[in-house]
Amino acid sequence: MAAGDELLPKPTGPGGTGNGPAVSRREFDALFASVRTWGRWTPADRGAWNRVTADHVRRAMAEVRTGTVVPMALPWNTRPAPDNKRPALHHMTDLGDVESPEPSTHKDFIAADYHGKGVTHLDALCHIAYRGQLYDGRAAREVVDAAGARFGAVSALGPLVTTGVLLDLPAALGTRWLEPGQAVHADDVIAAEEALDVTIGEGEAVLLRTGGVRRRVELGAWDPDTASAGFHVDAVPLLAERGVVLLGSDGDSDVRPSPVDGVHSPVHALAVAAMGVPLLDNLDLEALSAATAEAGRHRFLFVVAPLNVPGGTGSPVSPIAVL
Repeated sequence: MAAGDELLPKPTGPGGTGNGPAVSRREFDALFASVRTWGRWTPADRGAWNRVTADHVRRAMAEVRTGTVVPMALPWNTRPAPDNKRPALHHMTDLGDVESPEPSTHKDFIAADYHGKGVTHLDALCHIAYRGQLYDGRAAREVVDAAGARFGAVSALGPLVTTGVLLDLPAALGTRWLEPGQAVHADDVIAAEEALDVTIGEGEAVLLRTGGVRRRVELGAWDPDTASAGFHVDAVPLLAERGVVLLGSDGDSDVRPSPVDGVHSPVHALAVAAMGVPLLDNLDLEALSAATAEAGRHRFLFVVAPLNVPGGTGSPVSPIAVL
């Protein structure tokens, strides 16, 4: 039993269709305390990435066998939709008609309010506070202001390189996708590891595929703030016990509606604020699902290089897997 499991009702079993069981605020606070790693590492604002050593990187490089490179970012999305309420911006600023002499140039402008559902992005440790505290117990109001964050900024993370594990739930369950609102429990994680012949290890990045991108292509967009597949909080103690350093998903890792009373993004709170684990939101894991199925393995070299934004709460990113 992972630390904190005794605090939660027993899930119904792998492949359950609901977002429950419900978790009270008292139970959630006890769970938060059980997975908290405050005071463990220096520098603290790199959080769980302090686990990753040169040996981890060398082992990740050894996962490369065919040299297949798989991108995981969604296209830059400028079209409003139920899951893109704040579309990204892209417009041309130079059409090659103002330079003299040669050569002419073409230039464009991009911008995004990226902490939403439409842009693939990394959440830094300053992005999430719980009960007014960032990771390591830093008071959010003391280190985050209109100029940005002075603790836990994305610039503290730098490029992230380690072994990635694709937890492909639809492949493990033999379904096309998980329905919005379907929770992934600790039992589901263990069953998926067995079905996919992969084991999550210390210092590794875990990417959860729910099939949401495929569902959107086939059935159309919906509002993922209302309902989306993702981890139930009872999966987090297992992930903490394994020593993961990053969580990513084709959603935002949280099952929605939230099963925790008064906490709209409980997995965000546990991962980022308690464990110091950054999150990757809105990945496109369809090509990676196909590539890992073809290769017959679900481990790979994982690389993501966020923008170096001093004080930034995260960054749009384009992660890659190399098999």
